[in-house]
Amino acid sequence: MVTFIDQYRVKYGVEPICAELPIAPSTYYEHKAREADPGRLPARHRRDAALEIDIRRVWEENFRVYGARKVWKQLNRERIRIAKCTTERLMKKLGLQGVRRCKGYKTTIPDDAAAHPADLVQREFTATRPNQLWVADITYVATWRGVVYVAFVTDVYARKIVGWRVWNSLKTDLILDALEQALYARTGTKGLVHHSDRGCQYLSIRYTERLAEAGIESSVGSVGDSYDNALAETMFGLFKAEVIWPRGPWKNMEEVEYATLEWVDWFNNRRLLESIGDVPPAEFEQAYYDQLEGQAIAA
Repeated sequence: MVTFIDQYRVKYGVEPICAELPIAPSTYYEHKAREADPGRLPARHRRDAALEIDIRRVWEENFRVYGARKVWKQLNRERIRIAKCTTERLMKKLGLQGVRRCKGYKTTIPDDAAAHPADLVQREFTATRPNQLWVADITYVATWRGVVYVAFVTDVYARKIVGWRVWNSLKTDLILDALEQALYARTGTKGLVHHSDRGCQYLSIRYTERLAEAGIESSVGSVGDSYDNALAETMFGLFKAEVIWPRGPWKNMEEVEYATLEWVDWFNNRRLLESIGDVPPAEFEQAYYDQLEGQAIAA
């Protein structure tokens, strides 16, 4: 309505236009005065303007994947006081929204005929400490130069990605490299359980021998569907929704590898996970070690 008056005020004058519209001339003049001097805006409007800057910053800094709840949680972590409903209202005003996950696709090739270890997890993806249970899986990404594959090894306790690899082949080297990275990054793997689906890569002699050499007990899903490795499937669902689909199409393997590097670093160190209390995986894991240290000092 103000825009309409601005458009025709020179030709007809403000008062005659307002006489035909449900707006008083004083209301129009006050609106224009506030445009010229933001200090005349109501306190709520001024606060909203400041919050909009912080909301957009948090959304931009986190791969543009956060919805209102996570933006609200992050702002509170930064000691910026804001209500959840206010976050929702301002994000809607700004046209910002979080990503939504879609159903994924299975990449590993099941080998039901091959002998395989027992299912030690039984779909209970919980752990009471780091290096108690790892889950591993593979997904694929289409590029202009063909399909590339991404392997993750995830520590169940804090949902931290401890090993990953991007390669253009489904050979055992792909998952071995991800495992070697995890073993290099972690200590104290004795008694650790490594869980995967029945993919032939994870049942290969080279892979199972490397697990045994590291003192890791192998576990393989018994039923043969996605629920057998649900946590790993969830991780890839986040990866696809937050990186692969929004930032594609992908030209080559190098692009996917660099984007995966960026995302894993963000996911481990800054992404808020609802399942562990809306803190990043690295922070949640460090809290465990801090607690152990505090108990040792007290003893």
